[in-house]
Amino acid sequence: MFSGYEGNAFTCDFEDEGLCGWKDESLNPAYNWGRRQRGDTLPDSGPSSDFTIGTASGWFMGVSAVKADSPITAILISPKMKQSSPTCRLRLRYFLWDSGYTGLGSSPLWASVLHHDSREAVVWRAESTSVRGWRVSTVFLGRIEKNFQIRLNSMRSAGSRGDVAIDQLEFLDCALPLPAKGEGCANGLLECKREGCVEQRQVCDGTDDCGDKTDEEDCVGYQACDFEVNLCGWDLRSPSNLKWIRTSQENISTTDPLKGPGRDHSMNSVSGHFLYVTVPDGGLKDDWASFQSPLLEPTNSTHPCKMVMYSHQFGPRSGGLTVLVADRNIYPVWKRGGALGDLWVKAEVEIVTNSTFYIVVMAAIRDLAYGGIAIDSIRLSPECHLSTGNYSQASFPKPPAHPCTEPSKMCDFHSDCDKGEDESKCGDFSYIQGSSGWTDASLGNQGWVLNKMYNSTTKDEHLYIVKAPGQQRTEAQTQTPLLGPSGPACTLSFSFALTGNPAHIGELSVRVVDSFLGIQPKLWEFSGKTGTDPASWQQAKVLIGARKHRFQLEFDARAKKLCPCAKIKVKDVRFLNCHAGYFPFSQTGLSCSFEEGLCAWYQENSDNFDWTVVSGMDHSIGIGKSLVVDFWSPSLRGVSGRLLSYPQKPMATDYCLTFFYKLYGPDTGELNVKLLADNGFETLLWTRSGAHGNMWHEGHCPVPHQLIDFQLMFEAVHSGFDGRVAIDDVAFTPRPCAVAKMCSFEGQRCGYTGSGTTRWLHRNGHTTKTGPKIDHTLETEMGYYMMADTDLDVLPRGRKTSLTSPVRRGTAQTECVGFWYHMGGVHPGYLNVYMNSVKGERVEVFSDNLNQGEVWRHGNANISSDLVDWQLEFEVVGAGGKGTHVAVDDITLSARPCQNPGSRCDMEQGICSWSNTQNLRDDKLDWELTSQEADTHYKTLPRDHTLGTEKGHFLFLPSSSRTPANQNARLLSVHLPPTKGTCLKFWAHRPSSADNQLRVWKLSADNHLHELLVVNEVGGIWKRFDINITSSTDYQIVLEGIKGTAGVLALDDIEYTVGVNCAGQITDTLTAPPVKDDAGGIAASVIVLLLLLGTLGALLYFYLRTREIAKNMTAGQPTSSPAGVGFSNEGYESNLSL
Repeated sequence: MFSGYEGNAFTCDFEDEGLCGWKDESLNPAYNWGRRQRGDTLPDSGPSSDFTIGTASGWFMGVSAVKADSPITAILISPKMKQSSPTCRLRLRYFLWDSGYTGLGSSPLWASVLHHDSREAVVWRAESTSVRGWRVSTVFLGRIEKNFQIRLNSMRSAGSRGDVAIDQLEFLDCALPLPAKGEGCANGLLECKREGCVEQRQVCDGTDDCGDKTDEEDCVGYQACDFEVNLCGWDLRSPSNLKWIRTSQENISTTDPLKGPGRDHSMNSVSGHFLYVTVPDGGLKDDWASFQSPLLEPTNSTHPCKMVMYSHQFGPRSGGLTVLVADRNIYPVWKRGGALGDLWVKAEVEIVTNSTFYIVVMAAIRDLAYGGIAIDSIRLSPECHLSTGNYSQASFPKPPAHPCTEPSKMCDFHSDCDKGEDESKCGDFSYIQGSSGWTDASLGNQGWVLNKMYNSTTKDEHLYIVKAPGQQRTEAQTQTPLLGPSGPACTLSFSFALTGNPAHIGELSVRVVDSFLGIQPKLWEFSGKTGTDPASWQQAKVLIGARKHRFQLEFDARAKKLCPCAKIKVKDVRFLNCHAGYFPFSQTGLSCSFEEGLCAWYQENSDNFDWTVVSGMDHSIGIGKSLVVDFWSPSLRGVSGRLLSYPQKPMATDYCLTFFYKLYGPDTGELNVKLLADNGFETLLWTRSGAHGNMWHEGHCPVPHQLIDFQLMFEAVHSGFDGRVAIDDVAFTPRPCAVAKMCSFEGQRCGYTGSGTTRWLHRNGHTTKTGPKIDHTLETEMGYYMMADTDLDVLPRGRKTSLTSPVRRGTAQTECVGFWYHMGGVHPGYLNVYMNSVKGERVEVFSDNLNQGEVWRHGNANISSDLVDWQLEFEVVGAGGKGTHVAVDDITLSARPCQNPGSRCDMEQGICSWSNTQNLRDDKLDWELTSQEADTHYKTLPRDHTLGTEKGHFLFLPSSSRTPANQNARLLSVHLPPTKGTCLKFWAHRPSSADNQLRVWKLSADNHLHELLVVNEVGGIWKRFDINITSSTDYQIVLEGIKGTAGVLALDDIEYTVGVNCAGQITDTLTAPPVKDDAGGIAASVIVLLLLLGTLGALLYFYLRTREIAKNMTAGQPTSSPAGVGFSNEGYESNLSL
């Protein structure tokens, strides 16, 4: 039937190049569909992953970019398919997001059926954006008698690649009734000519359920009207100015997919006729329209008049449908509220009255963007006899009272009217009429009914599941009116019971239907049974949370079997603490350890996923709670999860947001801190990405004073698929932040301030003409750094400009400051780094004046403050160059002395001077730091090499299924000088059964790789490797892991001996780099000598100058990184407070 599909549900996920027979048939190559993947990085447009696999390697169908003067339609068409049953539906996942803010247009995505006669009928329209995530929707195909094809269409004039995408197509319940097993159909069922069986309620209901029309043949006495020829006696005259019309989709529009129902019910085609009402071209004067039947004879309870009809209630204009009986009075006997979606829904109405009567069908229409209500295929049972008698005018019911408040304040969880009537019918059972606010919106053969029974002793008020006339095999749905907006503490409380004899009664769930974002994922669900006794009630509380837009709450349920022996019921529905202005008091405010909840933080509900409270890995006590997003979770979809603070009032002083965080995994995502202004504008304050080790780090985020209300936000970005981000121990204090342990200048300046002749500039490659084209952190044009323009016209020769850190508290131990700097052009100037004591002492710790070319060079120096608070100063002195600059990036501070280049790195305090490249042209993954004791996710080694215990640390690269095989991770040394013999030593682990690879390279100054070693066999857990390296130019050492499908690679105890080969022979003559001849530097050195040693004379001064040369050759020696190398985690340490 569905060629190219797999499984009983006929599923297509586009992982196969054959596309399950689907193909692009776009008429204009400027806009088309294509089989796509996300790519190596999080794209600016399109999905962050496919839906099926949920990683960058999964496939989906997406549109191309388009830019045209008029809209162009991209068409994706299915293979030819045979006939379908009335219950046939296509469930798909779609992505719809306007990444370039060009506007999605009126018809960015819709589905149509191409019939055998080449006529096309619209069957589904995407009504809401998916907010950078995948959304599930259903295309109801209905009964199609002959071969057909499905088209997925997108029409836009401007848009980016992947703005519209689809994935995971599933055809459900498309087969016609199967022949009965055994000897014919069971009692009460009708046997079709093709031997299938249908229920009696499906007989003469206007739908070919058998597939051979057996169930619609013997319908003598029924009054059927499909409106193909005329109105069949139905009267469209109405006292309202708004009128129903008899029309077809061809008459409404065949070019605008948003107009009309797309097809009729009886023929399922564009040419079929129906009754329709919507907002007329001249505007809406009255918001209701009615039509009525011919006059009918009285009925009784044993022979009631039964009416079957099909309604299409689509779009925000659909306000609801009501069937009334007009005899002596006019009163409602059936209603169906709001919009139901893009399908024809069956309704059954039973009428008993002892007077002649009319059936009146009334629609409510809203003055909104699109949609309307259609009626087709009306059937009156033989008991509905036409009357020739007289009819006395019915008395109209009293019109409803005028609303006591504006519509947007109805059901907003706050009483705006004197008697609270604006909140009385909103679904909260604590109000006398509250339960009546729930409206059945079921499409299928199960529905919700409200039971209200009162007597002198008891009050029984509950919702329960019953059989319904709908055709679809979908869940029963009941909804509230539009509610909200709501606040972060909003909670739905209710009691529920799934009771009876069967072992499995069914399922019950709660979801939100957002007025802007559409149907949301389930918030709560229960499956099974609560007990056998009908009184086996359980209570549930479901956090609804903050909702910015108006929304409806919905109970969904599906009983496995509906009978007196099984019941699904809901009662005691309450809305607790839901007003948008209500924020629970938090004693600690934004400061939070997450042990007792989220304090003054809450989950954003318009993002893609939530943060999760996890026990057993917190920062505070190790076994407590922290907030986590697991990017390695197979179920995680979408691009971001956001945690928002309660709104904060304007503040006159600067604050500091401190917290502890983890970014762990070989392909982890990003962690951002943002400031959200009251007007909705977002400002990035702090960001981290890439592997940071399986340990906690302290983050310091300055929050400048604010003039308007604002919120703070922690944002986890799903840019990777094999990692975890976590936060803990948040504090928000009214003081400037101390100097950060790591500052990448992404988002802000970390409290660094400029002074002097010219300003230091916060720049990236897009915003500068003279500075570096890429930063060091991200190694992209979008990454930021701090730059001093040293052009002669900006910073004259000898003039100075300084960049100064916040104050850092002094300690007794020696600390290491590390940084990357870029000096471009001829005579770029001098870069001097000072430690400035708050007591006034100024000590030079680093200096350089070389033109480095297009490379970022690494520098570091020891800081000994002797418990005196201090600041770090980067001073640039002009040297008269033209088009020159000095830039700094990625400043780190560690609470231990700097290591000499090449010193053995045992991984116990981080990865020393080694770094993971962030250049995605060179690798896709990161080496990650962990220990066997700390790791609960990956299968790692039982012990490290250094300590030989489970507590020892090592670098590893797992063979996880979350990333493709053959992806690589490169670990780079600092830039090393030419050598006739330098020895690299390291310990490695590679199981013999693994299919991964470990390679060692030399990266030369011209960016060429030279292979030094391929590790094939280790034998045992750890094995040592020694490699002699020779190079006539500067170079870097590259340790590259290539992941396979099984096994783990690991590294430990890495060292290299510059100028000494593996035999211990000295091969190079070390020469000191030139020392800058600068009177200011000499004067600073003299001051240091006077402060520390007094007056010891010229001999001691000469000795110190000699020691300075030696220091420049070791800890303070500049080293560099070529343009192809980025920065990930060099200098990170575990859990060291500032």
